[in-house]
Amino acid sequence: MTARFIALYETPADPSAFDRHYRDIHIPLARRLPGLRRYTLGRDVVAVRGEPYYLVAEWEWDTMEELRTAFASPEGRATAADAAHLQELAPVRSMIYRADENVL
Repeated sequence: MTARFIALYETPADPSAFDRHYRDIHIPLARRLPGLRRYTLGRDVVAVRGEPYYLVAEWEWDTMEELRTAFASPEGRATAADAAHLQELAPVRSMIYRADENVL
Protein backbone atom coordinates (compact mmCIF):
# COMPACT_ATOMS: atom_id res chain seq x y z
CA MET A 1 0.00 0.00 0.00
CA THR A 2 1.18 3.52 -0.77
CA ALA A 3 -0.29 6.92 -0.04
CA ARG A 4 -0.35 9.58 -2.73
CA PHE A 5 -1.05 13.28 -2.99
CA ILE A 6 -1.97 14.67 -6.41
CA ALA A 7 -2.24 18.32 -7.45
CA LEU A 8 -3.76 19.27 -10.82
CA TYR A 9 -2.91 22.82 -11.88
CA GLU A 10 -4.91 24.68 -14.51
CA THR A 11 -3.10 26.89 -16.99
CA PRO A 12 -1.67 29.92 -15.17
CA ALA A 13 -2.19 33.46 -16.40
CA ASP A 14 1.60 33.84 -16.50
CA PRO A 15 3.14 30.42 -17.20
CA SER A 16 6.72 31.72 -16.91
CA ALA A 17 6.13 33.15 -13.44
CA PHE A 18 4.35 29.97 -12.34
CA ASP A 19 7.13 27.71 -13.68
CA ARG A 20 9.84 29.82 -12.09
CA HIS A 21 8.11 29.82 -8.69
CA TYR A 22 7.30 26.11 -8.86
CA ARG A 23 10.85 25.16 -9.86
CA ASP A 24 12.77 27.55 -7.60
CA ILE A 25 10.59 27.56 -4.48
CA HIS A 26 7.94 24.85 -4.37
CA ILE A 27 9.99 21.84 -5.47
CA PRO A 28 12.80 22.52 -2.95
CA LEU A 29 10.22 22.90 -0.16
CA ALA A 30 8.35 19.72 -1.06
CA ARG A 31 11.53 17.66 -1.41
CA ARG A 32 12.14 18.25 2.32
CA LEU A 33 8.88 16.55 3.32
CA PRO A 34 9.65 13.70 5.72
CA GLY A 35 9.25 10.24 4.23
CA LEU A 36 8.54 11.46 0.68
CA ARG A 37 9.77 8.65 -1.53
CA ARG A 38 8.67 9.81 -4.99
CA TYR A 39 7.85 13.17 -6.57
CA THR A 40 6.80 13.21 -10.21
CA LEU A 41 5.58 15.95 -12.51
CA GLY A 42 3.52 15.61 -15.67
CA ARG A 43 2.99 18.22 -18.36
CA ASP A 44 0.78 18.43 -21.44
CA VAL A 45 -2.00 16.69 -19.53
CA VAL A 46 -5.02 15.98 -21.69
CA ALA A 47 -8.26 15.62 -19.77
CA VAL A 48 -10.69 12.95 -20.90
CA ARG A 49 -13.47 15.46 -20.19
CA GLY A 50 -13.09 19.18 -19.73
CA GLU A 51 -10.10 21.42 -20.15
CA PRO A 52 -6.52 20.13 -20.09
CA TYR A 53 -4.34 20.68 -17.04
CA TYR A 54 -1.08 22.58 -17.18
CA LEU A 55 0.78 20.51 -14.60
CA VAL A 56 0.19 17.41 -12.50
CA ALA A 57 2.29 16.77 -9.41
CA GLU A 58 2.20 13.40 -7.67
CA TRP A 59 3.91 12.73 -4.35
CA GLU A 60 4.16 9.30 -2.75
CA TRP A 61 4.73 7.91 0.75
CA ASP A 62 4.80 4.35 2.02
CA THR A 63 1.70 4.80 4.21
CA MET A 64 -1.14 7.25 4.80
CA GLU A 65 0.21 7.78 8.32
CA GLU A 66 3.56 8.92 6.88
CA LEU A 67 1.79 11.29 4.47
CA ARG A 68 -0.23 12.83 7.32
CA THR A 69 2.87 13.13 9.49
CA ALA A 70 4.70 14.87 6.63
CA PHE A 71 1.86 17.32 6.06
CA ALA A 72 1.72 18.14 9.80
CA SER A 73 5.49 18.71 10.04
CA PRO A 74 7.12 22.16 9.86
CA GLU A 75 8.21 21.29 6.31
CA GLY A 76 4.64 20.33 5.46
CA ARG A 77 3.26 23.58 6.82
CA ALA A 78 5.84 25.57 4.83
CA THR A 79 4.97 23.65 1.67
CA ALA A 80 1.23 24.22 2.28
CA ALA A 81 1.80 27.95 2.76
CA ASP A 82 3.62 28.07 -0.55
CA ALA A 83 0.85 26.01 -2.19
CA ALA A 84 -1.58 28.75 -1.17
CA HIS A 85 0.62 31.22 -3.08
CA LEU A 86 0.73 28.90 -6.11
CA GLN A 87 -3.06 28.79 -6.09
CA GLU A 88 -3.00 32.55 -6.65
CA LEU A 89 -0.96 31.90 -9.81
CA ALA A 90 -3.01 28.95 -11.13
CA PRO A 91 -6.21 27.28 -9.93
CA VAL A 92 -5.51 23.84 -8.49
CA ARG A 93 -7.42 20.73 -7.49
CA SER A 94 -5.79 18.30 -5.11
CA MET A 95 -6.49 14.98 -3.43
CA ILE A 96 -4.90 12.28 -1.34
CA TYR A 97 -5.60 8.60 -1.70
CA ARG A 98 -4.37 5.17 -0.72
CA ALA A 99 -3.19 2.96 -3.58
CA ASP A 100 -3.46 -0.57 -2.29
CA GLU A 101 -4.33 -2.77 -5.22
CA ASN A 102 -2.60 -3.59 -8.46
CA VAL A 103 -5.17 -5.10 -10.79
CA LEU A 104 -2.76 -6.28 -13.50
